Amino acid sequence: MKFPRDRVGIYKQQKREYKTFVPKPLPPSPPLDLDIKILNLLSRADQALGRLDGVAEVLPNPDLFVMMYVKKEAVLSSQIEGTQASLLDVLEFEAKALDPHKPTEAKEVVNYIKAINYGVEQIKEGKKISLSLIKKIHYYLLEGIRGGAREPGKIRTIQNWIGPPGGNITDALFIPPDVNDMKKALKDLELFIRKEDDLPPLIKAGLVHSQFETIHPFLDGNGRIGRLLITLLLTRSQHLSRPLLYLSYYFKQNRTEYYERLQAVRDKGEWESWLSFFLNGMYHASTDAIRTSMRILELRKEKQELISEKLGKKSGSALKLLDELFNRPLVTVNSIIEITALSYPNANRLASIFGDLGLLKEITGQKRNRIYEFVEYMDILNGGI
Repeated sequence: MKFPRDRVGIYKQQKREYKTFVPKPLPPSPPLDLDIKILNLLSRADQALGRLDGVAEVLPNPDLFVMMYVKKEAVLSSQIEGTQASLLDVLEFEAKALDPHKPTEAKEVVNYIKAINYGVEQIKEGKKISLSLIKKIHYYLLEGIRGGAREPGKIRTIQNWIGPPGGNITDALFIPPDVNDMKKALKDLELFIRKEDDLPPLIKAGLVHSQFETIHPFLDGNGRIGRLLITLLLTRSQHLSRPLLYLSYYFKQNRTEYYERLQAVRDKGEWESWLSFFLNGMYHASTDAIRTSMRILELRKEKQELISEKLGKKSGSALKLLDELFNRPLVTVNSIIEITALSYPNANRLASIFGDLGLLKEITGQKRNRIYEFVEYMDILNGGI
C-alpha cells in the first residue's frame, strides 16, 4: 500500500535557508497497515519476550544479573554516541580502581546506569511515563559529564539538528521541529504514551521511539533517552518484569539501516518498514538476552561444582565469594574480606585459590592493591560489545 508523503509530517520553511520537520500526532493516519508479515514479526517478538521473562525468573539471583545487564546496555548505548569506555572501565570506576590515565568517559556510562535504574524504579512504583519523568531521567543522564553544560533535564529552547560532527545547520541530514512546533509535538507524544488504546505494546514502543527521535527535544542525549523509553514502555505494559531487553546492540550492528528507516518514516511515511525493522530487533535482542542468561546459569553451576570438588567442606566462603562475583566481577582482597568476613591472610589465600582454579585473574601486575577479574563471566557479558 502506498501512503501520502506527508503521512508523518511536513517540512516547514524557516526564514533562513533550511526546513524543519513538523511531525503529525500519533497514531499514524492513514492507520497502520499491519499485514501478515508484520503480524508474524510481532508474534515472534512477543514470544521471545515471554521466554526471556521466564528465563529471568529461574536465575538464582535475577536482580544481580539485571544490574550487570543494565551496565552492559549502558556501555553499548553510550558507545553509539561516541563514548569509548568499556565495561571493564565502568566496573573499575565503580570500584574506585580506575587507572587515572584511562579515559574518564566511564562516568558517562555510570550516569546512564543511574538514569535507567531511576526510570524503571519510578515505573514499578506506579508512576506514569510523563514529560516530567523523561526530563528527570535526562538530568541524571547528563549531570556532571560531557554534555552536562547542555541543560540537563531541560527541554531545548534553540534549534538543533542532526549532521556530521563540526558541521552547521546547512550541512544537516535532518532538522527537527523548531522550538514552538517541538513543544506541541512533545505534548502530543506524552498524551499518546499515556492514552489507553488497543495498539500492541511492541508496536506502540516502536512508534514512540521513532517519534521521540524525530522531535529531538534535548540538546544532547536524545538517542539514549529514546532507547531507554522502549524499556520503560515495555516495563509499564508488563511485557517485562525486569529491565532485561535493550536494542542498543541491534541498532549498533545495523546503524546505517536504523537511521535510514527512521528517515524513511519522515520522508515517505514508511511506518510499516520501520516497525518491521524494530520488531526484528526486539526478537534478536530477546534471544540474545536468553542466550546470555543461560550461559551465565551454566557458568555458575560449573564453578559451584568445581569449588565443591576442590575444597569440599571448606567451600562455604568460596561459594559465597563466587555468588558475589556475578554481581561484582572485579574484587580486591579488601572486598573479599567484606564479602566473606574472613581475615586478611585468609582472604588473600582465597584470592590465590580462585586464581589457581582459573576463577580470578589478577589484572594490575602489582604486588600491592591488586585487582582480580572474573574473566569468564566478563567474556560472556562483553559478547556484543
